[in-house]
Amino acid sequence: MRIDTVAGVTSSPMESPVTTPNDLSDKALAVFAFAAYHQLESGDAITSVVSEDGAGHRADPEALAELTEKELGAESGGRFVFNPAGQLMLSQIIDRIRGTI
Repeated sequence: MRIDTVAGVTSSPMESPVTTPNDLSDKALAVFAFAAYHQLESGDAITSVVSEDGAGHRADPEALAELTEKELGAESGGRFVFNPAGQLMLSQIIDRIRGTI
């Protein structure tokens, strides 16, 4: 049995549900907002953000745990690296900022 979701993504009952920005806490969205700012400002595709820089700046640990739990990326070497699902969500958030969705 296959189920078509509202976003037009097809899934089966055995697959994890597709995460949307509406499923995320404000803290988790803030990580995407930070990444979106840097992508819009630089024009470069952002694939990761600093999770801890050693100078006192760090992403909220609860937000990173949530993003990891929702399978949008993982921490690696002081950075939170967006996986393909996280990169797609970042693109969708940027599209929403631009008003193209």
